[in-house]
Amino acid sequence: MRPATIDDAQGIAIVHVASWRIAYRGLMPDDVLDGLSVEQREVGWRRIVTDPNATGRTIVAERGGELVGWASFGPGRDDGAAEQGELWGLYAHPNAFSTGVGHALIAAVESSLRLDGFTSAYLWVLDNNDRAAAFYERHGWVEDGADKLDERATMTLFEHRRTKSLA
Repeated sequence: MRPATIDDAQGIAIVHVASWRIAYRGLMPDDVLDGLSVEQREVGWRRIVTDPNATGRTIVAERGGELVGWASFGPGRDDGAAEQGELWGLYAHPNAFSTGVGHALIAAVESSLRLDGFTSAYLWVLDNNDRAAAFYERHGWVEDGADKLDERATMTLFEHRRTKSLA
């Protein structure tokens, strides 16, 4: 585990696209998933990782010199949630599913959020994403009954919030 750098942008983008195509198949339209571009995601990640005004952080997981996962987190981005930490995203490359990469990432995120002074945190899980829901449940993140619609240009996503005490 280490902080992401500009040199990680392509690796993060590769994990991002590969994991979405596997994890969200059947939960998002196929044309959206098939249309994902590593090149476009890399441009976005270069901007994110180098943003001097960023309020959050991204960490990466490497195995054998290869980037196999990443997580982004920081203060809560939802209205009234700035006092809570938020896990913005956590993804492992499909080749690294069920190898402990996700566990190591979430443990590092929780530790970092604690060090940042947060006593609780939340995240959002896509409706019917049973694999992710089970993963977060195993790590003590529980649904609190809050839901939201994430309106995007190509689709609307229904998500459930999970929370965890970090105290």
